[in-house]
Amino acid sequence: MIGSSNRKSVPVTSSDNDFDSEHDLDGDEGVSDSVEARVWQLLLLINPGDEESALQQFADYRDAAAHVDENDVEPIDIIRRVIDWRSGFYVDRHDTRALVQAIDELSSRWNISIDWDGDPDDDDFHTDIDAASLFAIAYDGLLEHGYTLWAWEAEDDSCAGWITLKRDNEFLRELATSLGINMRLGSEVT
Repeated sequence: MIGSSNRKSVPVTSSDNDFDSEHDLDGDEGVSDSVEARVWQLLLLINPGDEESALQQFADYRDAAAHVDENDVEPIDIIRRVIDWRSGFYVDRHDTRALVQAIDELSSRWNISIDWDGDPDDDDFHTDIDAASLFAIAYDGLLEHGYTLWAWEAEDDSCAGWITLKRDNEFLRELATSLGINMRLGSEVT
C-alpha cells in the first residue's frame, strides 16, 4: 500500500461529471489499489494547490480510458495526453526551445521564473546546450522554491516531466512505480 501524509480522497462516481461521492484511499477495499485511485493521487501531486485542474484532468483521463480496452490501458500514455502543457510536458529531446517554454509555462503557475544562465531567446543559447543541462538548471531553480522537477522515461527520443512539491518526492516515487512510470529527478537526466 502506498503511504503518505498528504493523502487525499479519490472521486469515485457513477458518471464522468459527478464528483460528489468520494472515498478515502485508506478506506474501501479495491479503491486504494485501483489504477484510477493512483492516477487521481498523481494528478493531485503534479497540480500542487490546484485541485480544480486535477479534477478536470481526472475527468479527461477517465473519459479517454473509457475508450480504450481495459487490457490495453497504459496509464502514462493517457496521463501524458491529458496533462500536456498544463501540468506536464512531452517534447522532442533536441527541441531545447520547446523544453524551455514548457518548463517556463509550468513554473509560471507559481510565479517562478527560471534563470537559465543565458538568454533562451538567443539562437546561440540553444546551440551550446542540451536537454540534460536544461533539466539540471531548472531542477536547481525550482528546488530553491520548494519544488522538484521530474523526468519520466519516454520510449521515443522525447523529454517528459512534471513538477511537484519537494515534500511529496517520496510519495511520488512510490506512486509512479505503482503505475509503471520510470521517474528520475531532473538533476539526474542524462
